[in-house]
Parts: sequence; structure tokens; C-alpha cells
Amino acid sequence: MRRPPFLPFLDGPPGIAPGLKPIAQDDWLLPDSEAGAWLDAKRALMTRQRKDVFAALEADAEMAECAAAVLAVTGPASGTWPTPLEAASSMVSDDLCVMIRGEDGLWRLRAASLCAPTYWQLAVKFNQPLGGLHNPVPGGDPGLARRISRIFDGLRPGMLLERCNWSVQPGADRFTPSSAPLKALAAGMDAADALDQLHLRVERQTICKLPETGTVLFTIRVVMDPLRTALAGPGHVDAFEAAWKQVDPAMYRYKGWQLYERLIAAALDAARNPVRS
Repeated sequence: MRRPPFLPFLDGPPGIAPGLKPIAQDDWLLPDSEAGAWLDAKRALMTRQRKDVFAALEADAEMAECAAAVLAVTGPASGTWPTPLEAASSMVSDDLCVMIRGEDGLWRLRAASLCAPTYWQLAVKFNQPLGGLHNPVPGGDPGLARRISRIFDGLRPGMLLERCNWSVQPGADRFTPSSAPLKALAAGMDAADALDQLHLRVERQTICKLPETGTVLFTIRVVMDPLRTALAGPGHVDAFEAAWKQVDPAMYRYKGWQLYERLIAAALDAARNPVRS
């Protein structure tokens, strides 16, 4: 049983604040804890459903610079891919989103290789400014958009910033453009199976600004671990329960966590009272 690489619930409930912290260059993309579990499936998805997971608009130079930055870490891409961004994305479990500042001063999603969306569709959000990207997240527009825009504007090349967001879902699927199938799965789940069937879904996000084009590269690594594994450490059950109960009510409703209440209660009870043979 692996130790989950990220346990953000130990720091409290998921919130809307950016909560970015600086990290070292060596900690950016490697080690890639999810490569073995996800990378082959991600590459297959990139080939089989390209129209669902890739988009670009007048961003050739920006994509090339982003790809060069990623491949400088991972080494050359294997195989042939239609664009440099897709070649780079094929080498990491992370999704790659290219944010470009337009003449109107707004940062827009102008290119992306997005194979593990957390309940949003690339076709809907593509070429949207930050406000559109974060709507309807509670507090996401215009408050969050303004804060993130200021961060993007002030970011200097060479700086790397990181944050983690988290949620809970039934099953371990990463390609989840809609939460509806997961909610239906949760509704039919036996509470006795919750500790093993529910998964902690963590989005490990990073941003950096590239020196030539001024592009902001936003990376998203989705990390999936069974709740049983995530709760196995000392104090983890209590920390998770506290974080779950302390989440802002608007965020609670936005995430649809009311549908998981009976399952979370059962999972926490099972974690505290394991069956002894």
C-alpha cells in the first residue's frame, strides 16, 4: 500500500483562496508519482479522444516554449504527436494549460492538453478569461479572478508556485468532465464499501511564467488514492473529519458533498473500527 504523496486535508478544508507557495525547480514535475498508474491511459486518451482533451488557438510560439520547458525536465518525447504541447503532455501525468495575456489585459486559456478535468469540459472553458474559468466556483468571479490575475501579472520567470485542491469521489477515474456519473455511482453505493470505494482526489497545481513569450504554464496533476489509504496515518481520520465538517457551506454545496454524507460517515466509522479477524 503506497503512501499518498499529497494529503491536503491535513491542512484543513478545501477553500477558494489561491493558497500558492513557492517550490524549488527540482520539485516541479519529477518525481511523477502518478506516471505508472495513469500515463499509458492518458496517452491512449490523447489519441482516441483528441477533440475532447486538446485545444489551441493562435498559440504556436507559446506551446513550443511550454513544451521545451517540460521536455527539458523529462527528456525527449517518444512517438509522434501533432503539436509540441501534446508531445510534452505525453511525458507527464500532469495536464498542461497555456494561459496567454491578451491586449485587453485578460489572461485566457489559449491552449491545453487536459485529460483529467475535475468536472469541467475543455470545449466550454477554452479561450475563456480567468473569470469564466472559475465560474460558478463560489467566490470565483470576480473576486478569485482578480486575485489570480494579479498573481499572473506579478509572476517572474524562474519562480514556481504550487497549491493543492482536494475532493472525494467514488472510483478512481481521472477523466471526469462531468460529476453526474460519479454522483449516480455514489447514490447506489453500499455504505459498507465506502472506505475502499471512495477515493481522495487531489489536484496538485503549479504555475510558472516563461521568459520568451510571457506565457503562464498551469499544470494540473490529479492524484487518486483510496480513502482507506489516505486515512491510514496517525491522526488522519480526525483531521479528515474536521476538514470535512469545516468546509464553507457554499463550497460544500458546490462540490455536492451532501450526496456523500452517509458514505463519509460509514468510511470514518470503518476507519476507526476496523474489523478484527
